[in-house]
Amino acid sequence: MPLELEEMTGKIIEAAIEVHKILGPGFIESVYENALALEFEERGIPFKRQLEIPVPYKTGNAGKHRLDMFVFENIVVELKATKNIENIHFAFARSYVKAIKREHGLILNFSKPTLEIKRVIYKE
Repeated sequence: MPLELEEMTGKIIEAAIEVHKILGPGFIESVYENALALEFEERGIPFKRQLEIPVPYKTGNAGKHRLDMFVFENIVVELKATKNIENIHFAFARSYVKAIKREHGLILNFSKPTLEIKRVIYKE
């Protein structure tokens, strides 16, 4: 991973750890999304919430999807509040990264005693 992206993901993870430290597990995803947005604003991290993106298919679009967060115009961040991150979560996250024509994403699961962080890489 290029150093620039490593620094970006590091800043995202630091902000998410702060949210997890303050809130802990037990809330629904939207609470963590709101808190993370506040943390990103406080830290000057550029992001978009619930960004609607087209899902390309051949010469058209098959539909639309909403990303939980799109950070630094480079990294798809999917928030979870679930017992375990499953393979299906990776499949969804990879498809979102692909649809927005990027290579990197993060899945952040706030339901564990320690924040669970998974990297998602998509390369054609």
